[in-house]
Amino acid sequence: MTSQTAIRCSVIRGGTSKGLYFLAQDLPNDVATRDVVLLAAMGAPDVREIDGMGGGHPLTSKVAVVRASQRPDADVDYLFLQVWPDRAEVSDSQNCGNLLAGVGPFALEEGLLSAQGATTDVRIWMENTNSLAVARIETPGGVVRYDGTSRVDGVPGTSAPIPIEFLDIAGATCGSLLPTGHVSDLVEGVRVTCVDNGMPVVCVKADDLGLTGYEDPLEIEANAEVCQKVEGIRVAAGRLMNLGDVTNKTVPKVTVLAPAKNGGVIMTRTFIPTRVHEAIGVFGAVSVATACLVEGSVANDVANLTGSSGLVTLDVEHPSGYFSVSLDVSSENGDVTVNSAALLRTARLLMRGDVFVPSSVWERS
Repeated sequence: MTSQTAIRCSVIRGGTSKGLYFLAQDLPNDVATRDVVLLAAMGAPDVREIDGMGGGHPLTSKVAVVRASQRPDADVDYLFLQVWPDRAEVSDSQNCGNLLAGVGPFALEEGLLSAQGATTDVRIWMENTNSLAVARIETPGGVVRYDGTSRVDGVPGTSAPIPIEFLDIAGATCGSLLPTGHVSDLVEGVRVTCVDNGMPVVCVKADDLGLTGYEDPLEIEANAEVCQKVEGIRVAAGRLMNLGDVTNKTVPKVTVLAPAKNGGVIMTRTFIPTRVHEAIGVFGAVSVATACLVEGSVANDVANLTGSSGLVTLDVEHPSGYFSVSLDVSSENGDVTVNSAALLRTARLLMRGDVFVPSSVWERS
Protein backbone atom coordinates (compact mmCIF):
# COMPACT_ATOMS: atom_id res chain seq x y z
CA MET A 1 0.00 0.00 0.00
CA THR A 2 1.42 3.38 -1.04
CA SER A 3 0.55 6.85 0.17
CA GLN A 4 -0.05 8.17 -3.34
CA THR A 5 -2.11 7.19 -6.40
CA ALA A 6 -0.54 7.62 -9.83
CA ILE A 7 -2.82 8.73 -12.69
CA ARG A 8 -1.64 8.78 -16.30
CA CYS A 9 -2.00 12.13 -18.02
CA SER A 10 -0.40 14.54 -20.46
CA VAL A 11 0.35 18.23 -20.08
CA ILE A 12 -0.47 20.06 -23.29
CA ARG A 13 -0.49 23.71 -24.25
CA GLY A 14 -3.62 24.30 -26.25
CA GLY A 15 -3.79 27.77 -27.82
CA THR A 16 -3.15 30.33 -25.09
CA SER A 17 -4.03 27.94 -22.25
CA LYS A 18 -2.40 24.91 -20.67
CA GLY A 19 -3.88 21.93 -18.89
CA LEU A 20 -3.89 18.28 -17.91
CA TYR A 21 -5.35 15.84 -20.45
CA PHE A 22 -6.77 12.55 -19.15
CA LEU A 23 -8.35 9.52 -20.71
CA ALA A 24 -11.79 9.22 -19.13
CA GLN A 25 -11.06 5.62 -18.15
CA ASP A 26 -8.16 6.76 -15.94
CA LEU A 27 -10.33 8.95 -13.71
CA PRO A 28 -13.00 7.93 -11.14
CA ASN A 29 -16.46 7.32 -12.60
CA ASP A 30 -18.11 9.12 -9.71
CA VAL A 31 -18.19 12.87 -10.47
CA ALA A 32 -17.72 13.96 -6.85
CA THR A 33 -14.66 11.74 -6.43
CA ARG A 34 -13.33 12.82 -9.83
CA ASP A 35 -13.55 16.48 -8.83
CA VAL A 36 -11.72 15.90 -5.54
CA VAL A 37 -9.01 14.07 -7.47
CA LEU A 38 -8.62 16.92 -9.96
CA LEU A 39 -8.45 19.51 -7.19
CA ALA A 40 -5.65 17.50 -5.60
CA ALA A 41 -3.87 17.06 -8.93
CA MET A 42 -3.93 20.81 -9.54
CA GLY A 43 -3.17 21.79 -5.94
CA ALA A 44 -6.40 23.71 -5.46
CA PRO A 45 -7.71 25.55 -3.60
CA ASP A 46 -4.55 27.62 -3.28
CA VAL A 47 -3.91 30.78 -5.26
CA ARG A 48 -0.40 29.53 -6.09
CA GLU A 49 -1.45 25.89 -6.54
CA ILE A 50 2.00 25.18 -5.18
CA ASP A 51 1.19 21.58 -4.15
CA GLY A 52 -0.05 20.53 -7.58
CA MET A 53 0.26 20.98 -11.32
CA GLY A 54 -1.87 24.12 -11.64
CA GLY A 55 -0.27 27.40 -12.58
CA GLY A 56 -2.13 29.65 -10.14
CA HIS A 57 -4.26 31.19 -12.90
CA PRO A 58 -7.54 30.04 -14.48
CA LEU A 59 -5.82 29.81 -17.89
CA THR A 60 -3.31 27.29 -16.58
CA SER A 61 -5.63 25.36 -14.26
CA LYS A 62 -7.66 23.46 -16.83
CA VAL A 63 -8.51 19.83 -17.54
CA ALA A 64 -9.54 17.95 -20.67
CA VAL A 65 -11.19 14.54 -20.29
CA VAL A 66 -11.18 12.55 -23.53
CA ARG A 67 -12.67 9.23 -24.58
CA ALA A 68 -13.37 7.32 -27.78
CA SER A 69 -16.79 8.41 -28.99
CA GLN A 70 -19.77 6.13 -29.49
CA ARG A 71 -21.34 8.69 -31.82
CA PRO A 72 -21.28 7.93 -35.57
CA ASP A 73 -20.36 11.54 -36.37
CA ALA A 74 -17.43 11.85 -33.92
CA ASP A 75 -14.10 10.18 -33.22
CA VAL A 76 -13.69 11.34 -29.62
CA ASP A 77 -15.70 13.01 -26.87
CA TYR A 78 -14.16 15.95 -25.02
CA LEU A 79 -15.25 17.29 -21.63
CA PHE A 80 -13.67 20.51 -20.42
CA LEU A 81 -13.34 21.12 -16.69
CA GLN A 82 -12.22 24.39 -15.11
CA VAL A 83 -10.38 23.92 -11.82
CA TRP A 84 -10.43 27.15 -9.86
CA PRO A 85 -7.17 28.03 -8.07
CA ASP A 86 -8.86 30.08 -5.36
CA ARG A 87 -11.70 27.78 -4.37
CA ALA A 88 -12.58 24.09 -4.14
CA GLU A 89 -14.61 24.03 -7.34
CA VAL A 90 -14.46 22.12 -10.61
CA SER A 91 -16.84 23.52 -13.22
CA ASP A 92 -18.20 22.04 -16.45
CA SER A 93 -20.46 25.03 -17.19
CA GLN A 94 -18.45 26.26 -20.15
CA ASN A 95 -16.43 24.98 -23.08
CA CYS A 96 -12.78 25.80 -23.82
CA GLY A 97 -11.67 26.20 -27.41
CA ASN A 98 -8.02 26.59 -26.45
CA LEU A 99 -7.74 23.21 -24.76
CA LEU A 100 -9.81 21.87 -27.65
CA ALA A 101 -6.75 22.47 -29.85
CA GLY A 102 -4.85 19.83 -27.89
CA VAL A 103 -7.59 17.18 -28.03
CA GLY A 104 -6.75 15.96 -31.54
CA PRO A 105 -3.02 15.53 -30.84
CA PHE A 106 -3.78 13.85 -27.49
CA ALA A 107 -6.26 11.43 -29.08
CA LEU A 108 -3.72 10.47 -31.74
CA GLU A 109 -0.88 10.12 -29.23
CA GLU A 110 -3.05 7.87 -27.05
CA GLY A 111 -4.18 5.69 -29.96
CA LEU A 112 -7.87 6.61 -29.80
CA LEU A 113 -7.67 6.88 -33.60
CA SER A 114 -4.99 6.38 -36.24
CA ALA A 115 -3.34 8.95 -38.46
CA GLN A 116 -4.87 9.04 -41.95
CA GLY A 117 -1.99 10.51 -43.95
CA ALA A 118 -0.15 13.83 -44.05
CA THR A 119 -3.09 15.37 -42.18
CA THR A 120 -5.77 13.78 -40.02
CA ASP A 121 -9.19 15.26 -39.38
CA VAL A 122 -10.31 14.55 -35.81
CA ARG A 123 -14.05 14.89 -35.23
CA ILE A 124 -14.58 16.05 -31.65
CA TRP A 125 -17.88 15.97 -29.79
CA MET A 126 -17.79 18.78 -27.21
CA GLU A 127 -19.77 17.47 -24.25
CA ASN A 128 -20.10 20.84 -22.51
CA THR A 129 -22.11 22.34 -25.37
CA ASN A 130 -23.32 19.21 -27.23
CA SER A 131 -21.76 20.39 -30.47
CA LEU A 132 -19.22 19.18 -32.99
CA ALA A 133 -15.81 20.49 -34.03
CA VAL A 134 -13.37 19.19 -36.61
CA ALA A 135 -9.65 19.73 -35.98
CA ARG A 136 -7.10 19.09 -38.74
CA ILE A 137 -3.83 17.75 -37.33
CA GLU A 138 -0.60 17.47 -39.29
CA THR A 139 0.51 13.82 -39.12
CA PRO A 140 3.39 13.24 -41.58
CA GLY A 141 4.58 9.64 -41.42
CA GLY A 142 1.73 8.88 -39.03
CA VAL A 143 3.21 11.04 -36.26
CA VAL A 144 1.74 14.21 -34.78
CA ARG A 145 3.76 17.23 -35.87
CA TYR A 146 4.15 20.07 -33.38
CA ASP A 147 6.76 22.29 -35.05
CA GLY A 148 5.74 24.67 -37.79
CA THR A 149 5.42 28.27 -38.88
CA SER A 150 2.00 29.22 -37.51
CA ARG A 151 1.87 31.92 -34.87
CA VAL A 152 -0.83 32.53 -32.25
CA ASP A 153 -0.74 35.86 -30.45
CA GLY A 154 -0.20 35.24 -26.75
CA VAL A 155 2.06 32.22 -27.41
CA PRO A 156 5.82 32.59 -27.97
CA GLY A 157 7.36 31.10 -31.10
CA THR A 158 5.66 29.17 -33.88
CA SER A 159 4.05 25.74 -34.17
CA ALA A 160 2.18 23.47 -36.58
CA PRO A 161 -1.22 24.91 -37.54
CA ILE A 162 -4.41 23.33 -36.21
CA PRO A 163 -7.40 24.66 -38.17
CA ILE A 164 -10.66 24.04 -36.29
CA GLU A 165 -14.14 24.24 -37.77
CA PHE A 166 -17.16 24.54 -35.49
CA LEU A 167 -20.52 23.21 -36.62
CA ASP A 168 -23.86 24.33 -35.18
CA ILE A 169 -22.60 26.13 -32.08
CA ALA A 170 -25.02 29.09 -32.20
CA GLY A 171 -27.05 29.03 -28.98
CA ALA A 172 -25.21 25.94 -27.76
CA THR A 173 -25.41 27.03 -24.11
CA CYS A 174 -28.29 29.53 -23.94
CA GLY A 175 -30.60 28.13 -26.64
CA SER A 176 -30.29 30.90 -29.23
CA LEU A 177 -27.75 33.22 -30.80
CA LEU A 178 -29.32 36.23 -29.07
CA PRO A 179 -30.50 34.65 -25.78
CA THR A 180 -32.47 37.64 -24.52
CA GLY A 181 -34.40 37.90 -27.79
CA HIS A 182 -33.08 41.42 -28.33
CA VAL A 183 -30.13 42.89 -30.19
CA SER A 184 -29.39 44.99 -27.12
CA ASP A 185 -30.67 45.33 -23.57
CA LEU A 186 -30.32 47.84 -20.74
CA VAL A 187 -28.70 45.98 -17.83
CA GLU A 188 -27.79 47.73 -14.58
CA GLY A 189 -28.16 51.01 -16.45
CA VAL A 190 -25.69 49.99 -19.18
CA ARG A 191 -26.54 49.05 -22.77
CA VAL A 192 -25.25 45.55 -23.57
CA THR A 193 -25.56 42.89 -26.23
CA CYS A 194 -25.84 39.26 -25.10
CA VAL A 195 -24.68 36.68 -27.64
CA ASP A 196 -24.01 32.92 -27.60
CA ASN A 197 -22.10 31.48 -30.53
CA GLY A 198 -20.16 28.86 -28.61
CA MET A 199 -19.65 30.97 -25.47
CA PRO A 200 -22.23 33.15 -23.68
CA VAL A 201 -20.80 36.67 -23.81
CA VAL A 202 -22.08 40.04 -22.63
CA CYS A 203 -20.69 42.85 -24.83
CA VAL A 204 -20.36 46.30 -23.28
CA LYS A 205 -18.67 49.48 -24.46
CA ALA A 206 -15.54 50.42 -22.53
CA ASP A 207 -16.52 54.06 -22.12
CA ASP A 208 -19.80 53.01 -20.50
CA LEU A 209 -17.64 51.61 -17.69
CA GLY A 210 -15.31 54.58 -17.50
CA LEU A 211 -12.55 52.71 -19.34
CA THR A 212 -10.72 53.34 -22.59
CA GLY A 213 -10.65 49.63 -23.44
CA TYR A 214 -6.88 49.72 -23.95
CA GLU A 215 -5.84 49.26 -20.30
CA ASP A 216 -3.56 46.43 -19.21
CA PRO A 217 -5.55 43.52 -17.73
CA LEU A 218 -3.91 43.94 -14.32
CA GLU A 219 -4.84 47.63 -14.29
CA ILE A 220 -8.48 46.74 -14.85
CA GLU A 221 -8.37 44.01 -12.19
CA ALA A 222 -7.06 46.57 -9.70
CA ASN A 223 -10.06 48.84 -10.34
CA ALA A 224 -12.48 47.56 -7.71
CA GLU A 225 -15.29 49.88 -8.79
CA VAL A 226 -15.19 48.66 -12.39
CA CYS A 227 -14.92 45.01 -11.35
CA GLN A 228 -17.94 45.34 -9.07
CA LYS A 229 -19.93 47.03 -11.85
CA VAL A 230 -18.97 44.33 -14.36
CA GLU A 231 -19.97 41.54 -11.99
CA GLY A 232 -23.32 43.19 -11.36
CA ILE A 233 -23.93 43.36 -15.11
CA ARG A 234 -22.82 39.75 -15.56
CA VAL A 235 -25.12 38.37 -12.87
CA ALA A 236 -28.12 40.38 -14.08
CA ALA A 237 -27.47 39.45 -17.73
CA GLY A 238 -27.14 35.77 -16.81
CA ARG A 239 -30.78 35.67 -15.79
CA LEU A 240 -31.82 37.27 -19.07
CA MET A 241 -29.73 34.72 -20.99
CA ASN A 242 -31.57 31.69 -19.54
CA LEU A 243 -28.59 30.82 -17.33
CA GLY A 244 -30.27 31.41 -13.97
CA ASP A 245 -28.15 32.56 -11.03
CA VAL A 246 -24.61 32.79 -12.39
CA THR A 247 -23.01 34.15 -9.22
CA ASN A 248 -20.86 31.04 -8.85
CA LYS A 249 -20.69 30.12 -12.54
CA THR A 250 -18.02 30.81 -15.13
CA VAL A 251 -20.45 32.06 -17.78
CA PRO A 252 -21.42 34.41 -19.18
CA LYS A 253 -18.18 36.28 -19.78
CA VAL A 254 -18.23 40.06 -19.99
CA THR A 255 -16.21 41.50 -22.87
CA VAL A 256 -15.36 45.18 -22.83
CA LEU A 257 -15.18 46.71 -26.31
CA ALA A 258 -13.35 49.65 -27.85
CA PRO A 259 -12.47 50.66 -31.43
CA ALA A 260 -9.65 48.62 -32.94
CA LYS A 261 -6.15 50.10 -32.82
CA ASN A 262 -4.06 47.68 -34.85
CA GLY A 263 -5.96 46.97 -38.04
CA GLY A 264 -8.57 44.60 -36.61
CA VAL A 265 -12.31 45.14 -36.30
CA ILE A 266 -12.61 45.64 -32.54
CA MET A 267 -10.52 45.75 -29.35
CA THR A 268 -11.45 43.54 -26.40
CA ARG A 269 -10.81 43.07 -22.70
CA THR A 270 -12.56 39.95 -21.35
CA PHE A 271 -13.46 39.08 -17.75
CA ILE A 272 -13.21 35.28 -17.14
CA PRO A 273 -15.22 36.09 -15.01
CA THR A 274 -13.25 37.87 -12.26
CA ARG A 275 -9.76 37.91 -13.76
CA VAL A 276 -9.14 39.75 -17.03
CA HIS A 277 -7.91 37.53 -19.86
CA GLU A 278 -4.42 38.26 -21.16
CA ALA A 279 -5.76 37.42 -24.63
CA ILE A 280 -9.30 36.17 -25.40
CA GLY A 281 -10.82 32.71 -25.33
CA VAL A 282 -11.54 30.86 -28.56
CA PHE A 283 -15.31 30.74 -28.21
CA GLY A 284 -15.34 34.19 -26.67
CA ALA A 285 -13.66 35.53 -29.81
CA VAL A 286 -16.17 33.70 -32.01
CA SER A 287 -19.11 35.18 -30.08
CA VAL A 288 -17.67 38.72 -30.15
CA ALA A 289 -16.93 38.45 -33.89
CA THR A 290 -20.49 37.28 -34.44
CA ALA A 291 -21.88 40.19 -32.43
CA CYS A 292 -19.90 42.56 -34.65
CA LEU A 293 -22.01 41.37 -37.60
CA VAL A 294 -25.38 41.85 -35.88
CA GLU A 295 -26.69 45.24 -36.96
CA GLY A 296 -27.67 47.43 -34.03
CA SER A 297 -25.65 45.48 -31.47
CA VAL A 298 -23.17 47.12 -29.11
CA ALA A 299 -20.31 45.35 -30.88
CA ASN A 300 -21.59 46.38 -34.30
CA ASP A 301 -21.75 50.00 -33.19
CA VAL A 302 -18.12 49.89 -32.06
CA ALA A 303 -16.85 47.92 -35.07
CA ASN A 304 -18.93 50.00 -37.50
CA LEU A 305 -19.55 47.09 -39.88
CA THR A 306 -22.39 46.97 -42.40
CA GLY A 307 -23.91 44.36 -44.67
CA SER A 308 -21.52 41.46 -44.03
CA SER A 309 -22.51 38.08 -45.48
CA GLY A 310 -20.89 34.98 -46.94
CA LEU A 311 -17.44 33.97 -45.70
CA VAL A 312 -16.10 36.76 -43.50
CA THR A 313 -12.80 36.84 -41.59
CA LEU A 314 -12.62 39.24 -38.64
CA ASP A 315 -9.53 40.04 -36.57
CA VAL A 316 -10.56 40.47 -32.93
CA GLU A 317 -7.89 42.43 -31.06
CA HIS A 318 -6.96 41.57 -27.46
CA PRO A 319 -4.23 42.57 -24.96
CA SER A 320 -1.53 40.43 -26.56
CA GLY A 321 -2.42 40.66 -30.26
CA TYR A 322 -5.39 39.57 -32.29
CA PHE A 323 -7.51 36.50 -33.02
CA SER A 324 -8.73 35.78 -36.56
CA VAL A 325 -12.23 34.28 -36.77
CA SER A 326 -13.74 33.09 -40.05
CA LEU A 327 -17.54 33.04 -40.14
CA ASP A 328 -19.87 31.75 -42.83
CA VAL A 329 -22.90 33.96 -42.32
CA SER A 330 -26.10 34.84 -44.08
CA SER A 331 -28.27 37.86 -43.35
CA GLU A 332 -31.91 38.51 -44.08
CA ASN A 333 -33.90 41.51 -42.86
CA GLY A 334 -31.17 42.27 -40.35
CA ASP A 335 -31.22 38.76 -38.85
CA VAL A 336 -27.84 37.02 -38.92
CA THR A 337 -27.53 33.25 -39.30
CA VAL A 338 -24.12 31.71 -38.59
CA ASN A 339 -23.66 28.60 -40.72
CA SER A 340 -20.19 27.73 -39.42
CA ALA A 341 -17.15 29.23 -37.73
CA ALA A 342 -13.48 28.41 -38.17
CA LEU A 343 -10.20 29.55 -36.68
CA LEU A 344 -6.55 28.62 -36.30
CA ARG A 345 -4.91 27.40 -33.11
CA THR A 346 -1.71 25.57 -32.23
CA ALA A 347 -0.81 23.06 -29.51
CA ARG A 348 2.26 21.36 -28.08
CA LEU A 349 2.71 18.27 -25.97
CA LEU A 350 4.77 19.37 -22.97
CA MET A 351 4.93 16.28 -20.78
CA ARG A 352 3.50 12.80 -20.51
CA GLY A 353 3.54 10.58 -17.45
CA ASP A 354 1.77 10.26 -14.09
CA VAL A 355 0.33 12.89 -11.82
CA PHE A 356 0.17 11.86 -8.16
CA VAL A 357 -2.63 12.49 -5.68
CA PRO A 358 -2.77 11.35 -2.05
CA SER A 359 -4.25 7.87 -1.66
CA SER A 360 -6.52 9.34 0.99
CA VAL A 361 -8.17 11.27 -1.86
CA TRP A 362 -8.51 8.29 -4.19
CA GLU A 363 -7.15 4.79 -3.93
CA ARG A 364 -7.90 2.62 -6.93
CA SER A 365 -9.69 -0.58 -6.07
